[in-house]
Amino acid sequence: MNFEHKTILITGASTGIGKALAQKLFTSECNLALVARRKDLIESWVKEFGKFTAKVKIIKCDVSKKNDVSEAFGIIQTEFGQIDIAILNSGVGFHVTPETYDSKYAEETMNTNFLGVVYWVEKLLPAMMERKSGTIAGVSSIADNRGYSHSGFYSASKAALSIYLNGLTVELYNYGIRVITIKPGFVKTPLTNKNNFKMPFMISAKKAADIILKGMKKNKSMIQFPLPTVISTKIIGLIPNRLYGFLENQFKKL
Repeated sequence: MNFEHKTILITGASTGIGKALAQKLFTSECNLALVARRKDLIESWVKEFGKFTAKVKIIKCDVSKKNDVSEAFGIIQTEFGQIDIAILNSGVGFHVTPETYDSKYAEETMNTNFLGVVYWVEKLLPAMMERKSGTIAGVSSIADNRGYSHSGFYSASKAALSIYLNGLTVELYNYGIRVITIKPGFVKTPLTNKNNFKMPFMISAKKAADIILKGMKKNKSMIQFPLPTVISTKIIGLIPNRLYGFLENQFKKL
């Protein structure tokens, strides 16, 4: 895959992986549509970045709102004509305990992490299907393999997204549209900064962006990292529920 002379959409571009991806692509001769709820954050770090080659359009958009996505899509069409590569990265997560349990956290998590991708795909598909080309890359998580303590809503949203992307991979193959599932482990971002538990094998957002873009260039359909976390979560996914519950409670005591 080549990023040169392409129009690339990145959602969740204000911080974390989205910001790192955008900055990596600034040196390419491409059009970048950077989308986030906090447009001012993107504007501030873009000014600090200095000179860059890419042509950049910054758009305020809450991906959990269908009308916002529709408006943002229209702005990109007007500015650049079409979207060749969509990196759908927006995500939220909440640490929810039985004492703080509230369905509002489930609604915001599912609406952003899952429906936020669905809304964008709905806008992207017609033009991509007509020209029989395009790439849709969704950022899921290796936490999609089971319900982790206090992260059930997050894990459920990522499991839904991974399965949805897997289905799209098959459905869109004959249309020439590439679908990529991106599954990071722990990446140092404002989202993980809120976690109050141990996060082994954590990597920087810049390192994550390097891995993602390298995988996309190699036309991988699945990009998951880092390897130690990928292996450990696969093993954890095989553990029976009762044993897993016992082990997790023991881990919390360490």
